[in-house]
Amino acid sequence: PQYTRGTVTAFVPFDARADAEALRKAMKGIGTDEETVLTILATRNNAQRQEIASAFKTLFGRDLVDDLKSELTGKFETLMVSLMRPAYIFDAHALKHAIKGAGTNEKVLTEILASRTPAEVQNIKQVYQQEYEASLEDKITGETSGHFQRLLVVLLQANRDPDVGVDEALVEQDAQVLFRAGELKWGTDEEKFITILGTRSVSHLRRVFDKYMTISGFQIEETIDRETSGDLEKLLLAVVKCIRSVPAYFAETLYYSMKGAGTDDDTLIRVMVSRSEVDLLDIRREFRKNFAKSLYQMIQKDTSGDYRKALLLLCGGDDD
Repeated sequence: PQYTRGTVTAFVPFDARADAEALRKAMKGIGTDEETVLTILATRNNAQRQEIASAFKTLFGRDLVDDLKSELTGKFETLMVSLMRPAYIFDAHALKHAIKGAGTNEKVLTEILASRTPAEVQNIKQVYQQEYEASLEDKITGETSGHFQRLLVVLLQANRDPDVGVDEALVEQDAQVLFRAGELKWGTDEEKFITILGTRSVSHLRRVFDKYMTISGFQIEETIDRETSGDLEKLLLAVVKCIRSVPAYFAETLYYSMKGAGTDDDTLIRVMVSRSEVDLLDIRREFRKNFAKSLYQMIQKDTSGDYRKALLLLCGGDDD
């Protein structure tokens, strides 16, 4: 789909050569003019950044990403390099790094596989296969286990029912099945949750959640919270939240990446970059509605320096 709810759009008038020359000048010699680097990279869209990289190589015979890596440091470097990653490979790359080496980053698997559309998931699988000559599903099954693994595999199939008309009888039936599997049983029948949450259409599930509330007196999130734990609980909750509203899910993800002591910069960077051309305007609206402050204000309070300047440019404005 053509997303139009991003904060970053094509920069006009755009001149890839002029941008490449400005970046080279900013990084050449002693010291780096970070302001120029961030102003250019955070205000061009991903397609334009790729053109700049190509002009940079043509003009100077140098790799722009290599230069950024050698001239910048820390979180600011991570953010600039993330902005330069071609959009089509962004998710596959994040997943590859989440399942490499010691320990798996379940948070990244959860965030990406719960929030992407079936078409996006199919695309991620293809890119992963082409770029890394490995099956994403095999990699994920090799590194995860139990019901958490099963729900990931269901989501990876990307076979969610299309959104065509809702059958009220099936809504009632699914809500009852979930109620019996969760609230009414000693131990939870996770299988039922996995199948229903992983395969039914979005509009169907939204009705199921309403019906579930009517039958049980609980939000489905409360039941999941009480009846499951660990990685499975986090994944089930992420799926439910994304069915309800993907922007609200990301608003919450951003909020918790900055709330409290310390910032989860990897999450902050990944979400800001990956949603900047998709739905960051919607995410900002949900953020303001749900957390009594704007995303802009929270970034301002929680980050500093060039890193902050670049994030605020990506954020694209305040909502107060």
